[in-house]
Amino acid sequence: MDQAFKDAITKGYALTEPGLVLGSAMHEGELFNDTRVQMALSMATRHGLVAGATGTGKTRTLQLMAGQLAMFGVPVFMADIKGDLTGLAVPGDASNPKIQQRLTDLAWPYVPAGHQVEFLSLSGKLGAQVRASVHSFGPHLLGKVLDLNETQTSILSVVFKYCDDNQLPLLNLADLRTTLNYLGSDAGKAALADYGGIAPSSIGVIGRSLVTLEQQGADIFFGEPEFDVMDLLRVGPDGHGIISLLELPDVMDKPALFSTFMLWMLAQLYHALPEVGDLPQPKLAFFFDEAHLLFDNATDALLAQVEQTARLIRSKGVGVYFATQNPSDIPSSVLAQLGNRFEHALRAFTPQDADALKKTVRTFPITTFYDVEQMIQQLGIGEAMVTVLSPKGVPTPLAATRLIPPDSSMSALDPATFQQHVAAGTLQAKYSATIDPVSAHEIITARIQQAQAAAAAAANQAVPAAAPPAGYPGQVRQPTPTQIAREAARAQRQVDMLERQRQREAAAARKAQQRTINTALRTGGRIVTSRMGQDIIRGVFGTLFGRKR
Repeated sequence: MDQAFKDAITKGYALTEPGLVLGSAMHEGELFNDTRVQMALSMATRHGLVAGATGTGKTRTLQLMAGQLAMFGVPVFMADIKGDLTGLAVPGDASNPKIQQRLTDLAWPYVPAGHQVEFLSLSGKLGAQVRASVHSFGPHLLGKVLDLNETQTSILSVVFKYCDDNQLPLLNLADLRTTLNYLGSDAGKAALADYGGIAPSSIGVIGRSLVTLEQQGADIFFGEPEFDVMDLLRVGPDGHGIISLLELPDVMDKPALFSTFMLWMLAQLYHALPEVGDLPQPKLAFFFDEAHLLFDNATDALLAQVEQTARLIRSKGVGVYFATQNPSDIPSSVLAQLGNRFEHALRAFTPQDADALKKTVRTFPITTFYDVEQMIQQLGIGEAMVTVLSPKGVPTPLAATRLIPPDSSMSALDPATFQQHVAAGTLQAKYSATIDPVSAHEIITARIQQAQAAAAAAANQAVPAAAPPAGYPGQVRQPTPTQIAREAARAQRQVDMLERQRQREAAAARKAQQRTINTALRTGGRIVTSRMGQDIIRGVFGTLFGRKR
């Protein structure tokens, strides 16, 4: 083996601090086992990309990294798309001939180990249920789920703003549907006058998308109790990080929904965690599998916010790793934030594949030891082109690496064993029961009923008793339908006028409160959380990520 290659690998990958061991570098058909290809634990917050064609070993690379991170005491969150990561909970099979052969080739001492896994589920069938309130999900992420364009998403933002200003909590899809129906009615038009107005046809488009989502059974994903993302940052009694697996086999037909839910969790983490700067190891490693689903048909506003979150969440101690088939699936603005790269084999069966391969090659550090384009196509299962950031923040030399096997089982758990682990989860009791507090649906319904009752009462009082006609002593003439409708409309106008007056008074009260806050700030008083503060927080993913009312 070329001595220059050995020297380059030794200089680039030898560590004097804890790190994740990935495997051994390959060159000219030989393995260099003296210095392992590894990633410093302190650099795990610099984010990463795990890419490669189907069947090349991406999932096992994620499993390898997750197991080692957990052993170092780092909590891990992973999405399990196909259910083949459940084996993380039990030790690997050291008697497997393929594993034995690889261990011999790599001269690696294999110690099988299972990890503490908490199973999560969007449906509640495969683990503790993960829910989100519509309010915290926000218009941009919800617009992605509803497949709205940018104009329709901006209209949805107005609806959210209206609910904020009128103390209408949006907790579940029923709340949003009722609000849309109200704002699309004659009474709702007056309520939206201060917001520039919205065409009923636009509200109708959003409403139909919402109905479609509900018919797909997505109403169970929104509501209370909302999942607390701080439950992802748990460490077991043995000091090892707990691996939270979001099981998705039963919702694979809703890719936009579960990918957006993962992004919501990442955004919640961004809001909840304090700034910590550089840490010796991450607070959390967040693995975003099938990442292309997130970026497909995403609006420019959503892409900009994903880029912002990826850029800023590092300083809060979270390392994010996107897994996908091709690096070109990730927008360049996001790809530029990913310092650790694990590129499994790519195939060039079509002209588009060939173009994507050439683009991928240009993203790697220049090397004299490989023909990178040719090498990527020749990698076997469980082999990858690796370059990571050194503790000094410099990219390490590109190394074609044969990866060590994960210490946990690479087979999925059988159904009985899986259900035992699900039942043993510590979060089951916390999130099992649905809560339905008073929210926008109940509040708006009550207001409409009150308005109807007031209109009917006003109509009855306004119509005088008619004189009985000749020949029918004592008989009272009943008001005509036209008279009843006229009086009901007059009463409704009075109700609308009172509602607008209430809104003006509420706006004046808010302005007065803001003036008080500004005065307190100028005089050095304590900082008061205000509507302005909520608007600043809504800068991340266009939504209010604070505690709900």
